[in-house]
Amino acid sequence: MYSNKKQVDTLFVNAKIVNVFTEEIIEQNVEVKNGYVIGFSDDADIYDTAKKIDLNGMYMVPGLIDSHVHIESSMTTPDNFAKAVLACGTTTCIADPHEIANVAGLEGIEYMIDSAKNTPMNILFALPSFVPATHMETSGASLDATQLKKMINHPKIVALAEMMNYPGVIFKDPDVMAKIKLAKDAGKPIDGHAPNVTGKDLMAYTGAGILSDHECTNTSEAIEKLRLGMHIMIREGTCAQNLDSLFPAINERTYNRMMWCTDDKHPEDIFIQGHIDHIVRKAIKKGLDPIRAIKMGSINAADYFNIHDAGAIAPGRRADFIVTENLKEFKIKQVFVKGIPVDKGNAPDRNDKTKMSYPEVMNIKTTGVDFSISANGDNNTQIRVIEVIPDQVVTKEKIVIPKQENGFLVSDIGQDILKIAVVERYSGKARTGKGFVKGINLKKGAIASSVAHDSHNIIVVGTNDKDMIRAFEKVVDMKGGFSVAEDGKVIESLDLPVAGLMSDKSLKEVNKSMKKILKAVHSLGSDLKDPFMTMGFLTLPVIPLLKITDHGIVDVDKFEIVDLIVKDK
Repeated sequence: MYSNKKQVDTLFVNAKIVNVFTEEIIEQNVEVKNGYVIGFSDDADIYDTAKKIDLNGMYMVPGLIDSHVHIESSMTTPDNFAKAVLACGTTTCIADPHEIANVAGLEGIEYMIDSAKNTPMNILFALPSFVPATHMETSGASLDATQLKKMINHPKIVALAEMMNYPGVIFKDPDVMAKIKLAKDAGKPIDGHAPNVTGKDLMAYTGAGILSDHECTNTSEAIEKLRLGMHIMIREGTCAQNLDSLFPAINERTYNRMMWCTDDKHPEDIFIQGHIDHIVRKAIKKGLDPIRAIKMGSINAADYFNIHDAGAIAPGRRADFIVTENLKEFKIKQVFVKGIPVDKGNAPDRNDKTKMSYPEVMNIKTTGVDFSISANGDNNTQIRVIEVIPDQVVTKEKIVIPKQENGFLVSDIGQDILKIAVVERYSGKARTGKGFVKGINLKKGAIASSVAHDSHNIIVVGTNDKDMIRAFEKVVDMKGGFSVAEDGKVIESLDLPVAGLMSDKSLKEVNKSMKKILKAVHSLGSDLKDPFMTMGFLTLPVIPLLKITDHGIVDVDKFEIVDLIVKDK
């Protein structure tokens, strides 16, 4: 029999809808068809629907958006990342595949897009702008404007990712300017990365058309950038948490140009804290109006990236919702993705069950790699040591007289001066940079990793060469990952075969393995929360002061390779 009732797939009734356009709560029914909101009504009886979901007066909140994230930092592939964060209410993210791009170039970016496309999550991408990060390291790829042009118009690419080479912008480096023009011509926003850039330099940077920044660490920095027209992404991740210091910058005049991001967030933090929902809760607890906290996690990001089908509960937008009983507490009761419920902790699987092929980049032979360092016959030799600052990615330089044995410089466990090496993994030549580090605090054994920002060569820290070699060999054998060695044996490891950065296992499985390997490192004496994370940033030659790459010791302030042995002091 013919029905004149309105046809919808799902009708959500008795909902308190958080309207992020007008900042009000509207009590209506929500109509969903083919995964999208098609309208609202007050009368539930006018519908012919396969499913009616009664929210019993609970709040319906737009799905949250992470405005800047490196999925690789979760150590899982995009499809497995999606399963974890969907349960936290993050239904859209703008991922910067910068890490895998440094390893595998365009092939790596394409892999990330392919891995994401069959997930229910709305994973969009910003095109990496700075591969490799510097000329003082060996990366697996180099992406200039000509290379990026091949992908800038891809429908999943919504921006040019963080422009880390701010000196190149300020001084109008031709390749940098070509990338900026490429994004402008494609109508894509350009994300920034400009820590502590101020004054005339900042004016030159923003004047080039760079519209956002996620590196602010204090209120005055954020306000200066806002005054010049930038959008501020406030970061709360594993490596950096900036909400507390930036909270005073959020006010009536600024909040519409601010949004949340995680940047880098490790598995355990996702399980314990949550994702963008954690930032929303924290901001509300600090006194921010709940609807404004939600806006900063939804429509603000959607508007910035010109995303017109997410970020709000409105006709033509994805039916991505969070259901919560109380906006102030913001505890997630249920998540819906395109109108389909997500079981908390058990988000939907990929639609395509076939196992994807992925880039494996480990072109290296372990034979011939040597971590010994000659003392050059001088008992009074002084060396530069990288000094770790706990919970920070910046380091110091320390000048010491090293311990010597049989004409070689060796680790000095008593002084916590440990040998560190970085082995290039792309060309087959295994170029090796060698040095010393203070702050890892191993008392025995060695650890190795293929997660070493930004070029992700293999980094090794240890108390002796034998264990360093064994830990290094295990990482190569696994085609990437973490390893812990003691007395010439590997005592724990975690394989990350996807470009040496990610596992193809679930986030839950990776987290379980990560706990085991961290326990093994702590058994060697390190008191750092995550020595692998600390070690992974010791190779980043764009963050002061002293770093190490396969080319050697880098003085970031001088922006040059310097000798391990100090000759002028």
